[in-house]
Amino acid sequence: MSFEEFQAAVAGSATPGAELGGALQALWHDARGDWDGAHRCAQEERSRDGSWVHAYLHRKEGDDGNADYWYARAGRPMPGRGVTLEAEWAAIARELLAR
Repeated sequence: MSFEEFQAAVAGSATPGAELGGALQALWHDARGDWDGAHRCAQEERSRDGSWVHAYLHRKEGDDGNADYWYARAGRPMPGRGVTLEAEWAAIARELLAR
């Protein structure tokens, strides 16, 4: 699935597709305004990808200490101050979809 197809699916579908892994399902829920559903999916995805999305969600929540922990678990640095949440969401989705 391309990034553009993923965005269209998020905009048009009430539920994420079963073919998506937990990290992408979490991003799907987040894009639809369901932070709790996104957090649940990220927690259930016990991989570095899940940790990366988990970190992003806590950054979005404003909990930088918790986000730092999850970025470390994901093996990724916390984005700099100039990186918007929207840009980070897109970067995560693009990388996960490219695999």
